Amino acid sequence: MNIRGRNKVSAEFNMSSMTDIVFLLLIFFMVAITTMTTTNALDLVLPNSDGKSDSVETVAISIDEQSNYFIDQESYEVDQLETGLKTKLEGQTEPNVVLHVAKGVPVEDAVFVMDIAYRNNYKIVLAVEPK
Repeated sequence: MNIRGRNKVSAEFNMSSMTDIVFLLLIFFMVAITTMTTTNALDLVLPNSDGKSDSVETVAISIDEQSNYFIDQESYEVDQLETGLKTKLEGQTEPNVVLHVAKGVPVEDAVFVMDIAYRNNYKIVLAVEPK
């Protein structure tokens, strides 16, 4: 007489459910890491250069704490500043001006010089000290 149960317990381990869980965890951590990392750089397309540097002549305008105006170490009065700047920059194809303003100078003085540069189509750069 053969009395055996028809239901046999299999001793094999089924890996399909384990692989599903592992893949779900992998996807979760991949998404979590990409959203949690922040970069401080901007995605910019920078212009290319052929390596040549142009010699650009610049004129420095300085304004000190007492609102005195200087063009390349020479002192100028407010009403003579525009004519002095024109004489310094005549003959240049692309005139460039670097504006140095001391701390505590009213912003109107800097805007006055920027307005002169704008009216005469000069390129102007405001010089600052690095932190």
